[in-house]
Amino acid sequence: MTKVGAGSHAYEVQEGWARLPAGWKLGWIAAVAVDSQDRVFVYSRSEHPLILFDREGNFLETWCDDVLEDAHGIWIDGKDQVYCVERETHCMRKFNCKGELLLTIGNPHQKGAEGEPFNLPTDLAIDARGDLYISDGYGNARVHKYTPEGRLIKSWGTPGTGPGEFNLPHCVRVDRHDRVLVADRSNNRIQFFDTEGKYLMEWGGFHQPDTIYIDEHDIVYVAELDQRVSVLTLAGEVITRWGSGQRLDRPGEFLGCPHGIWADSRGDLYVSEVQTDGRLQKFVRRR
Repeated sequence: MTKVGAGSHAYEVQEGWARLPAGWKLGWIAAVAVDSQDRVFVYSRSEHPLILFDREGNFLETWCDDVLEDAHGIWIDGKDQVYCVERETHCMRKFNCKGELLLTIGNPHQKGAEGEPFNLPTDLAIDARGDLYISDGYGNARVHKYTPEGRLIKSWGTPGTGPGEFNLPHCVRVDRHDRVLVADRSNNRIQFFDTEGKYLMEWGGFHQPDTIYIDEHDIVYVAELDQRVSVLTLAGEVITRWGSGQRLDRPGEFLGCPHGIWADSRGDLYVSEVQTDGRLQKFVRRR
């Protein structure tokens, strides 16, 4: 079995993990997330955009084939409510734990004015108060903050390379200190802000960070577009990295580009890829 990582974060690659119904295929898998029941949500640009599996890879069900159109970012909150950010349709959809649509933010198929929500948004996270942060990255260089009910509170960010500026804000996450982390992809860094958008600090040295996941132990996992995964402490210390930086069709490497990342209750890691079809690797944590 192929092994990756090191030390407390060493993993074995579980090949052929997800089993689809006969005749089904997955396209680019933009995102993956896991709820409190260890149901794995696979969010892809496919005929069935949101497919649920158990942690063993058994197919469970699909959600909202007639609603979701262009998969990009996903977030699951403490109540197992699921938030799906759609890029090309310029909106965010919120579902309850049964897959019923509760809220839409943005006007589907209508992009906002320059700097306004949304122009090809990317991802979402929630702070301790329940406020939402949506990164608006491909057409804008902004982060938008909303109330839980979907009222816009404020926005921040301008194009550029300086502090508080963005070149494709591709993901947003919030840590237990209510610091807002933004994966500033084309600037190869992760910027930190307070909940009012004040710049705090940054980490550099990434290979186009796509998506961030922070676990309950304050371990930070980063899927990087240029064929790499990084695992760090919340202090910014690198624990381990893997991926050669080349597109390779073998376990533990990345034929496409790592784009989504999440861990389940046992610490097993799921990494999805774009720029190739159907690539979702499960990395089983060694104990």
